[in-house]
Amino acid sequence: MRRIPWLLLALLIVVTLPIVILFTWLIVDSFSVAAVNSIWPASFTLSHWDFLFETIEGHPSIWKASVNTLIFAISTVGVVVATAVTAGYALSRLSFPFRAQLLAGTLMLHAFPSISLIVAIFLTLRLLGLYDTLAGVVLVKASLEIPFGIWVMKGFYDTVSWDIEMAGVVDGAGRFRVWWRLILPQVGPGIAALAIFSFIASWSEFVLPLVLSPSSDVALLSVYLAGLLNDDNFTDYGMLKAVGLFYIFPVMVFYLLTQDRLMQVFGGASQG
Repeated sequence: MRRIPWLLLALLIVVTLPIVILFTWLIVDSFSVAAVNSIWPASFTLSHWDFLFETIEGHPSIWKASVNTLIFAISTVGVVVATAVTAGYALSRLSFPFRAQLLAGTLMLHAFPSISLIVAIFLTLRLLGLYDTLAGVVLVKASLEIPFGIWVMKGFYDTVSWDIEMAGVVDGAGRFRVWWRLILPQVGPGIAALAIFSFIASWSEFVLPLVLSPSSDVALLSVYLAGLLNDDNFTDYGMLKAVGLFYIFPVMVFYLLTQDRLMQVFGGASQG
């Protein structure tokens, strides 16, 4: 294993130390009460976590927002992966008119920030009757993630040898069966990495659900947390930090468990 130069290691420590301190302080404050006229914790408490058992006045249930966020993230992953694994294969293996233009257009679509399209998206969802619904936000988020997913999967398909596919065709298998039984298992790491990346991106999404699903019935955790920040009557900052910790903890654990596969997105995509 290659050793990291001590100067580079020192630089990394200096750069990351403020972030580590802030996260540590977030955890400490969510489990403690500060002394009067002091920022230092005076005693341990679990009262900041009462929102897990009691609904905060004027805000939806934290568990309802959590379920909505989980449904939103999983549904987005399903749409993105299903579209990307098929479109990526077609762009990598099939020859058809305007293929190069479609590839360029797909990459261009990924370049547009969601905020620049928010008015058009809002009007489209109102026209389709999907405004202020979880399904509408899922479709919008998935459509914004699909161009990147297609390019990622195309990169992985490009690394698969044609000999594997030709061997299946020679044995009499149809194109779909060759893709399903022989090619798809070869790009399994890419599918896993794309699913992880899409899940993390969906869990942290804020602008789209804030604008496109403002109702408390379909509120996500990001919007729930923003609602507490904007509530002038809410002054329990310890509880606010506890809610923030509750929001980021699942995705942090998820990332730590899956970071190796997540890095494969960039390794595989670079081959295309």
